[in-house]
Amino acid sequence: MRVEGFEGGICEAIEVSLPQMADNSLDIGDDCVRDGEELFVPPLNFAMVDNGVFRSGFPDSANFSFLQSLGLRSIIYLCPESYPEINNEFLKANGIRLFQFGIDGCKEPFVNIPEETIREALKVVLDIKNHPLLIHCNRGKHRTGCLVGCLRKLQRWCLSSIFDEYQRFAAAKARVSDQRFMERFDVSSLKHLPITFSCSKR
Repeated sequence: MRVEGFEGGICEAIEVSLPQMADNSLDIGDDCVRDGEELFVPPLNFAMVDNGVFRSGFPDSANFSFLQSLGLRSIIYLCPESYPEINNEFLKANGIRLFQFGIDGCKEPFVNIPEETIREALKVVLDIKNHPLLIHCNRGKHRTGCLVGCLRKLQRWCLSSIFDEYQRFAAAKARVSDQRFMERFDVSSLKHLPITFSCSKR
């Protein structure tokens, strides 16, 4: 199924069917219970980006209780690999919509990040109907960092602050090519879109 308003195969909404247990309950797993109490374990590199917008590395079943507590409506997944079945089951059980923007991991210095894909992902982030929303890739560093950095440009953050935030998550693995992409990213075609959710409204 295609997501309305997203042409050209950049983004697809994914529908899944859930396996049912014999008693008609869902088999989601029970990894987050200790001494009868439920634990809330955030995914790697989890942080709040803005009101209703979060970022992280790839969530696994140990993070599901924590993600449930956020009341997510949407997840933006920035990797080209298909979403794991257990994660799809969690999304379906919780009514969370998946937006997948398949961006290849760019370790090479001259491999371009697809600007149009980032632009389409930003439109999903800016649409408050998708909030609360989680943005993630594998580690929550590079692809997620680039998308958040481009959001910061829309919010009129100065480049040094954008790069500081990017480096906090990427640490020793910060890439000059990612920072160059954020610096050159043109936000002019998105300036007409409101950022009504933001603490730093323009």
